[in-house]
Amino acid sequence: MKNKKMWKGIALAAVIVSLAVGGTMAYLTDYDSTVNEFTVGKVDIELEEPNWDPDIPTKIEPTESIKKDPQIKNAGTNDAFVYLEVSIPIAKVETANEDGTRNAEANTELFTFTAKSGWTQLSKQQVGTNMVYTYAYNSILEPAQTTTTLFDEVTFVNVVEGYLDTQQLDIPVRAYAIQTTNTGTETGTVVQQAKEAYEKYVNQNTGQPGKVTK
Repeated sequence: MKNKKMWKGIALAAVIVSLAVGGTMAYLTDYDSTVNEFTVGKVDIELEEPNWDPDIPTKIEPTESIKKDPQIKNAGTNDAFVYLEVSIPIAKVETANEDGTRNAEANTELFTFTAKSGWTQLSKQQVGTNMVYTYAYNSILEPAQTTTTLFDEVTFVNVVEGYLDTQQLDIPVRAYAIQTTNTGTETGTVVQQAKEAYEKYVNQNTGQPGKVTK
């Protein structure tokens, strides 16, 4: 009996010691965290015409050429596809050939221009009393870069006297830009990608301030 009591005492002491150790044990732990910071990109462009001064009244005569040189600067932080839209006024007039003979009265684009090789025409459509041309730049425009000019001058057609005397004629130019990444247009040439992105832009901005001329 004595031995049994002693073993019980030893076992009880072992439990007490075990509980005591367990109660004072400290866990080895660690903790870390991170914050992922993202800067939202920005597509921002500036339409420039370095040799055109809109504050100077311009009187123009038939067959005269005037300086007009639209180009686009990427003022944002993202690469972009960029586009220029030029609206040429149309009027029903008689024009004359170089030898002085007259052409029959007809709806005529009142200015002509020659687009440079760095641009590709995407569309040409009559909207009201204007013929609207849309061009895509053949290269991706990186931040701080500027495109080549679409053209350097426009030429007034040889309108017969009396048709447009004293009338004010405007040539509106608009610029557009679309981010190049995550547009679903990552295959094909730059022009093909730009064209597909532009079509999506048209759909996205229907009825919005940034819509294209329709």
